[in-house]
Amino acid sequence: MNGISKSGWFPLARLLRPQGRRGELLAEPLSDLPDIFAANRDLFLVAPNATSPEPGSSTIHIEEHWFPTGKNAGRIVLKLSGCDSISDAETLASKQLLIAADQLPTLDPDTFFVGDLVGCTLYNADIPVGTVVDVEFATGPDGRTRLEDAAPLLAVELPLPTPPPAEAPEPVLIPFVLAWLESVDIAARRITMHLPEGLLDTVPNAEELSSNAENQSS
Repeated sequence: MNGISKSGWFPLARLLRPQGRRGELLAEPLSDLPDIFAANRDLFLVAPNATSPEPGSSTIHIEEHWFPTGKNAGRIVLKLSGCDSISDAETLASKQLLIAADQLPTLDPDTFFVGDLVGCTLYNADIPVGTVVDVEFATGPDGRTRLEDAAPLLAVELPLPTPPPAEAPEPVLIPFVLAWLESVDIAARRITMHLPEGLLDTVPNAEELSSNAENQSS
C-alpha cells in the first residue's frame, strides 16, 4: 500500500546522490509495489515537489536496480538510461521519479493506494470517527526499512470539540488491521471498521467527538 490513486502520477523514488562509477544513484523508494522497479518502464524526472512532468518531458528508464545492505538498507540503487557517469548522476540528485498511474501493476486483493485512503471518513461500525489524513508505516531501527509484519497506521483527524481547543490535537493512529476491516468504498470516501472496544478510550473527549461526528454527518 503506497502512493497516489490511479488518477494521475505515482511517485516512484527520490534520487539522493551518486552511488557508483557508472552513473548509479542511491534513492529513497517511495513505493513497495511488487516489481515496480522493473526495467524499461517509462518514467519521468521531475523536481522534488512536482506532482506531474513538464509538458514535452522525455521519458527515462531503469536499466538495473538493487537493494543495498548496511547503512543504506531500506534504500535502492538505480541505474537510469542516459546516466552513465558520476557527473551525470550529480545533475539528477534530489530529483524525483514519477510513473504514470495507468502504468502501475494491478494491486493484490485488500491492498490500497495511500492516496485513495487519505480523505476518507473512518467509521467504527456506523459511527464516524474522523478523516484519514495520512497513512504511516512502522520501520526498523534504521528508520527506513519497513516492518512487513506490522500493520499500517491510519492517521485520523478527529472533529474538534466545542469550544475548540487552543491547539488542534494530533491525529489519532488507528491500526489498519484487515481483521477489523469491513469495507473500503473509495467512491463514497468511506472506510468502515469494527474497532476493538476501548481502543478510542484514551482519546480526550472521545464520547463528545463521536457525538459531534454523528451530528456533522446527519
